[in-house]
Amino acid sequence: MDVFFSLLPIAFLIGLMLRKQSVPSFIVLPAAAAVMYFFRLTYFETSSRLVHAGVLDGFFSAWTPILVIWGAVLLFRFLEETGAIQTLHDWISSIAENPVEQIMIIAWAFSFFVEGASGFGTPIALAAPILVGFGFPAARVLMLCLVMNSIPVSFGAVGTPTWFGLGNLGLSEPMISSIAQQTALIHFVASLFIPFLALRFLLSWKDIRKNAIFILLSVLSCTIPYLALSHLSSEFPSLIGGAIGLGLTILFSRANIGVARSKRKTKKIQISSRKLFQAFFPLAGIIVLLVLTRLEFLELKSLLTYDDLVAQLSLGEWGKIWLSPALVLGWQNILGTTSSWSHAILYVPSFLPFFLVVGLSFYFFSIKKSVQRKIWSQTYERMKKPILALVGILIFVKLLMIGEQSPGIILGHFLADITGHLWVLVSPLLGALGSFFSGSNTVSNLTFGGIQSSIAEDLGFPRSTILSLQNVGGAMGNMISIQNIVAGCSVLGLVRQEGKILLQTIKPLLWYAVIAGAMGIILI
Repeated sequence: MDVFFSLLPIAFLIGLMLRKQSVPSFIVLPAAAAVMYFFRLTYFETSSRLVHAGVLDGFFSAWTPILVIWGAVLLFRFLEETGAIQTLHDWISSIAENPVEQIMIIAWAFSFFVEGASGFGTPIALAAPILVGFGFPAARVLMLCLVMNSIPVSFGAVGTPTWFGLGNLGLSEPMISSIAQQTALIHFVASLFIPFLALRFLLSWKDIRKNAIFILLSVLSCTIPYLALSHLSSEFPSLIGGAIGLGLTILFSRANIGVARSKRKTKKIQISSRKLFQAFFPLAGIIVLLVLTRLEFLELKSLLTYDDLVAQLSLGEWGKIWLSPALVLGWQNILGTTSSWSHAILYVPSFLPFFLVVGLSFYFFSIKKSVQRKIWSQTYERMKKPILALVGILIFVKLLMIGEQSPGIILGHFLADITGHLWVLVSPLLGALGSFFSGSNTVSNLTFGGIQSSIAEDLGFPRSTILSLQNVGGAMGNMISIQNIVAGCSVLGLVRQEGKILLQTIKPLLWYAVIAGAMGIILI
């Protein structure tokens, strides 16, 4: 019965999302949170104080992805209203006439690099609108971007899912290094297949085969340095691998290596330097600020996340609200429980870099006040419903996981019991389940890392391999992440498409799980 009532809210959520006439996510996700809330108070008899602390924690935690997405939507509206999207389209067309080249430059190499610098779904928010500007259908672009943005995720945001998401388990440095290497190896093998499956959302197999050499070179230009760097650090495989891969992919395109050329001549469009600068300034500014604020040796990261108290306010039994000099805002011991929340205002990629860069762009390029108001207004209108969806899913996740015998833990042990030594095949799917709900490889690792570690010890498997499979699963789960799907639909203005997109991205996820499971068996 524990398993049944743990599964019921999840089945309710998935059932409504996948209906033929799917219910909008901004209704489904709060409703699922309400169902989970009801069962935690009734069947599970969880302390009401702990449940309500989880609700508050989820509500405030939701504002991290909300603000990131808000900034990304604001950037997209700026690029569209000022004509920058068209300029970028014309420029990329001038160096890459073939749709395959355009997709691999933007959705693969560029996204790989941005994921390494930022994470938080930023690559999809940046790449998808540019591809839509090329005339590709928005829903299929989002599917492709979700699938493409899986391999670099375990080392996204300068390796946060690996060194932080699993670091809380008290692992030694050699263990973290072993996990990083095995994670990269599994992703490397998957990269020989997954990008080709992703391309099928936009291209025919015939077009893919004709350009297979270019596609493979583009993939390997990112993943070979990615694999090599995993032996040196858990922070830079995606960041530096993506930077190298982006440069090489553009070189391969310019040199026509492995690309099927069309006999039809396309008209070259002359682009003024001012237009090109205006189009690239916000994108380049965002990428530069993301990189600068995430490299440890520059010490900007430690400065922006400095959490020593500068002010605090006691709320008695409700806990304590605090603020640091770096504007890290937190709530400790929410409602007198162990739940706590914090938000690094200057570090989370929202105000810095998105809002700052767009604001500077308004000023530098003398954008009319009427256009500025239109951009802000359109951004707000596009964010109203996603806010409800994201608050719903984050509250759902918190209620799923809070407590020593939470529904999440019950489900994890249930899966281990019924699979036994076949757990190596199931392990990545548990990691994917964590990302499905939370939208984060890091959160998935924090949530299920301990369970995976204990299962590995019970079954006599190497901890490093099982935790690597968890890490890979959390990354591949980004394909089906509700949060990422809702965010992508918001950026692209897609309505009631979440269920359809989820159904389509499940297919490559299952292939990824097969590859990861097979690699797990080989490694063990």
